[in-house]
Amino acid sequence: MSAGEWLKDLLFPRRCPVCDRPVLPAGALICEECAKTLHPVGRDTCMCCGKPVAGRQELCADCAKRPHIFTAGTAVYTFRSCSGALYRFKYRGREEYADFFGESMARRLRVWQAEGPGAVRRRPPEALIAVPSSGDRVRRRGYDQSLLLARAMSRRTGIPVLENVLLRTRSTPPMRGMTAAERQKNLKKAFLVHGNSVESKSIMLIDDIYTTGATMDACAEQLRKAGSGPVFFMTLAIGEIPYVEPGQDPDDDASRDL
Repeated sequence: MSAGEWLKDLLFPRRCPVCDRPVLPAGALICEECAKTLHPVGRDTCMCCGKPVAGRQELCADCAKRPHIFTAGTAVYTFRSCSGALYRFKYRGREEYADFFGESMARRLRVWQAEGPGAVRRRPPEALIAVPSSGDRVRRRGYDQSLLLARAMSRRTGIPVLENVLLRTRSTPPMRGMTAAERQKNLKKAFLVHGNSVESKSIMLIDDIYTTGATMDACAEQLRKAGSGPVFFMTLAIGEIPYVEPGQDPDDDASRDL
């Protein structure tokens, strides 16, 4: 740690993503004891979306019922183990959590590339793209949490982030309680791709949570139409259905279906 970083940490101590108190030991990204409370997604996961599955089951119930447009995806933690940290990151201004989260996602990518589906080994991601939030939500929050994750992950992997390429064209209402068909309709024409920078590239979408995949599919559809190669995704957490965040405000985007 440089003298400047040490002084900054002394005057403005970094908060732990789990306990939200100053990190111990100083200079770390998370408290040593708190790190043990986060539950990484295990080895037995759906080969398509990365949800935990029982035993050697190849696909989760959702992916077995309907095909996806994205190629494959993975996540770092089970939602229940990091829900508090994720809520503060999204709604309580804890931008600093992105450093630890991005480091965790970079580690997960290395494992997934070694052990995951053959598609990701054949065409590792050449660019990261954050799933965009609406302009209103970014202005209210002060930042786009998915873009912070993508940038932090990029610093640790060297994979470039393509910004201002995948755009959200309109705000979408919360999708809690919607059927799969209603979710797809809700997201119709919600995204577009600007320019040709994704052409022929393998893309990894970055976001905070995955639930059933409607948003990932909507983004992947536009990327493929724009000529991209395979579209993968990685999220910080992966949830189950039905999905509701604690303390969720009906006007926020916590219940959007990713």
